[in-house]
Amino acid sequence: MSNQLHFQQFQQYLEDSISSGSFLKVSLGNYQGNDAVLKNIYVRRVKIKRVEMLSFTYRNKTRDIVKNFAIADGIRLIGQFVSNDFKVGTLFTTITEVILEHNKKGVVSIRVRELNAEQPILPVLAHNKEKKRAISPVSKPYLQQLKITDGEGNVYKNAQDKFKQINQYIELLSPMIKNLPLNSLKQVVDMGAGKGYLTFALYDYLHNVLGFESKVIGVEYREDLVDLCNQIAGSSNFKDLGFVQGTIEEFDATNTDLLIALHACDTATDDAIYKGIIAGAKLIVVAPCCHKQIRREMVKGKKKNELDFLLKYGVFVERQSEMVTDGIRSLILEYFGYKTKVMEFISDVHTPKNVLIVGVLDEDRRTANVERKSGIMEKIKSTKEFFGIGYHHLEKLAGL
Repeated sequence: MSNQLHFQQFQQYLEDSISSGSFLKVSLGNYQGNDAVLKNIYVRRVKIKRVEMLSFTYRNKTRDIVKNFAIADGIRLIGQFVSNDFKVGTLFTTITEVILEHNKKGVVSIRVRELNAEQPILPVLAHNKEKKRAISPVSKPYLQQLKITDGEGNVYKNAQDKFKQINQYIELLSPMIKNLPLNSLKQVVDMGAGKGYLTFALYDYLHNVLGFESKVIGVEYREDLVDLCNQIAGSSNFKDLGFVQGTIEEFDATNTDLLIALHACDTATDDAIYKGIIAGAKLIVVAPCCHKQIRREMVKGKKKNELDFLLKYGVFVERQSEMVTDGIRSLILEYFGYKTKVMEFISDVHTPKNVLIVGVLDEDRRTANVERKSGIMEKIKSTKEFFGIGYHHLEKLAGL
């Protein structure tokens, strides 16, 4: 068979794969042309503004260049490339691989490899490679009603940060939830739910991604937000999601398996942690805010030691009080049998605080020896003495 017939055969395979919808991509290699920086070209099918096109990625030594062509123009261009400057062209479809190759003497050959029909590869037409998110913006009525997306699932420009925060929150929680004993997450409580962005997303993830049947409760002091969130939950058919009006301190958290409190102000975070401890929650997740109580204690105590120079500056006092407050919170969680860790979390638009404290209940630690608990108490005591702290609110709640 002549070279020209091989080119025509390759072209026919290409046209047939595109018309049948089985086309995946074309890889052009072994470039022998005059462009000093061009190495390869990769071609895939994309949909841009609802029009299907062929997208060519020109791989150069230092950067890639992408050009999009109409289907017919793209097919002609591929034919020109495999006939001249590229000595190897491979067509990938859902059922075959077709390889056209020039040997050193200029003779062209073509090989066709059939793929396993039982495991077909599906073509992807997305223009840009989309990051897989825990919460998709498409077909989510609650995201529309919360003004995160429009009716087609497009995230509003001014809501991009909030949507990113929602997904990072779910991505952080996901491995913790999956590590819990099977079917142990019966009740989830979000303390200080606010407008419910994260509460709705967590319910969506638990029910529609993981297939759990967890009851989710949002606790919020502002009655207008409670009414709004209950209305959205109803219209979204989230039957096991409800919002109640009240304070964290007043709420009865009995039987709570996962307790969350994001940006609960000052000692409200302590109230939430304590609720989780006495409920025996398997997982406690808090993002503290406004560490005023310990800051006042440190300023009042005015302890003289090798680090007292830090307390000369207000900004340092604030940062130091944040670390001391959350450090003692972590110690108290450990005292009650929780394994703790602290990580960064995308800050809310209203606060720059971005620390997330996580406590995972360890039943062995919960009933562990007196010596371990005594060591923790000694660490809390020495920390308070060093910084001139009279008391820590969570310590007081817990009766330590």
